[in-house]
Amino acid sequence: MSERVSDSMNLSVVSARVSDEMTHALSRSLGTGLYLVATPIGNLGDITLRALAVLARVDVIFAEDTRHSLRLLSHFAISSRLQSYHEHNAGRQRPKIIAALERGERVALISDAGTPLVSDPGFKLVRDVVVAGFPVFSLPGPSASLCALSVSGLPTDAFLFAGFLPAKAGARAARLSALERVEATLIFFEAPSRVGDLLKELKEVFGNRQAVVARELTKLHEQVIRGSLDVLLERLEDMPLKGECVVLVAPPESREVKDEDIEQRLVTCLDKMSLRDAAREVAQEFDVAKGRVYDLGLRLKNQQS
Repeated sequence: MSERVSDSMNLSVVSARVSDEMTHALSRSLGTGLYLVATPIGNLGDITLRALAVLARVDVIFAEDTRHSLRLLSHFAISSRLQSYHEHNAGRQRPKIIAALERGERVALISDAGTPLVSDPGFKLVRDVVVAGFPVFSLPGPSASLCALSVSGLPTDAFLFAGFLPAKAGARAARLSALERVEATLIFFEAPSRVGDLLKELKEVFGNRQAVVARELTKLHEQVIRGSLDVLLERLEDMPLKGECVVLVAPPESREVKDEDIEQRLVTCLDKMSLRDAAREVAQEFDVAKGRVYDLGLRLKNQQS
């Protein structure tokens, strides 16, 4: 059997399995509740079978931009009723959504792209639905922030999604100062025209850390640019960016505290306070374990006796 024929047979099996799973998903009962459905951030093929099955059967879909979402729904021949839910009409729409749930309807909330509520309106809706006693279901899927993090090459054991920074300069500076010592990879969303300004602000507050700019993720012109903030600023100086951008910054480098530094500080403190108080103060100052400082203090006292 030729390799081409074998591949064709394997693809036929995969296609049949996908069709069976889709048929099964469409046949499952769908109860009353709010369904938070993640949608593709670029590549339409990234939508899940479960997401398609739910969107095809809910009574109404609420979307931030109905024109944008209609392209997705039309592509998959989904004809569920579509209404808008965005920051300007959310206060009016929430009572209507609660009323729909009270009538026993199934309601879906989708984002323009990615996972609902991540830098999108929806938190208050979920809160009100929960208070009203109706179930909320999450259908996981694409997320620009996690997609960028996974390919960044930066630490993934701890990360913080910071979203869009405030527009005003003072508020931006205050927010960055608050994030400076966070021991996690930081993830920001930014308009392509402002990425350069953001990198400069990050360099000014954080120093020359490692960083990543990811744009057009999952799309035809996907690009991930890695390097220090200095390198990124240089590379992007004459490179006009287009499309959605995610900016990631590495956590601060941990500074190893030497025993000698702790002991030197302890000598000063022990002249005016007890060992217990000195250990507490020095431990807080150097951000190290109090027990370690206390043991070093005992050693100093023994050497002096």
